[in-house]
Amino acid sequence: MSTLSIALDAKMRARYLSVTMTPEQCRAARGWLDWSQPDLAKRSNVGLSTIRQFENGLRTPIANNLLAMKRAFEEAGLTLAESPAGLFFTGFGNPSDQKDSGPAP
Repeated sequence: MSTLSIALDAKMRARYLSVTMTPEQCRAARGWLDWSQPDLAKRSNVGLSTIRQFENGLRTPIANNLLAMKRAFEEAGLTLAESPAGLFFTGFGNPSDQKDSGPAP
């Protein structure tokens, strides 16, 4: 194994290990966007059972799935953070990312 491949492997491992999201953040983000669990599954291309089990605290998804879920939220304008609030709204990604996002009556 070359030095370059070892460095790349370490960099990739660090990237995946840094992907963190709690079940509470996941539920809060879905609530903010008015997404159901099936909505998140479709948008992130992660299995519905994986999302259900994660939010119920029964399992921790593999890094690729966590990254895909986090990316779906970020594309919709939410950023997950380790601060006490846990979420930051950064603006709407795609107007269709939020259900019924028209003006308030």
